[in-house]
Amino acid sequence: MLAGKGVLALAAIAMLTLAACDDGDPRLMNLRATGDGPDEFAILPPKALQMPSDLAALPEPTLGGSNLTDPTPEADAVAALGGRIREGAGIPAGDGSLVNHASRYGRSASIRTELAAEDLEFRRDNKGRVLERIFNVNVYFRAYEAQSLDQQAELKRWRARGARTVSAPPAQAGE
Repeated sequence: MLAGKGVLALAAIAMLTLAACDDGDPRLMNLRATGDGPDEFAILPPKALQMPSDLAALPEPTLGGSNLTDPTPEADAVAALGGRIREGAGIPAGDGSLVNHASRYGRSASIRTELAAEDLEFRRDNKGRVLERIFNVNVYFRAYEAQSLDQQAELKRWRARGARTVSAPPAQAGE
């Protein structure tokens, strides 16, 4: 009887020791990445070569400069979505009023670092209980449940107010 309690105590100590093994960076999705593996999105194919109509119009080559065949994924995505590609830095003239309206209550230049720090603190506070961490149980959805949006309730709310919801599935009879 006493030996059985000793085994249980030893097992409890072993589990607590394993639970204490933490690298300090909580990962709520418990992804099993063991290191920096290959990133299939890091490889971008170059643009196709084209013969310009006027060879004199080609820009002067610069050391370390860009090439016409260099991939520009962000600009390509903007163009594919119907946007205008900005050549210089700054806000395009047509978007000035939009930016002014969006920042009418102020804006923080360090918002990304502030949010990253707050999210890290939140993840440290909500990284799961001891047995969830030991058995690698996903606690992501439970941790962020208070911040999630009930999509169906929101859809019903907007439809009740008469808003058009063309991208949502048609309303069922009785809704």
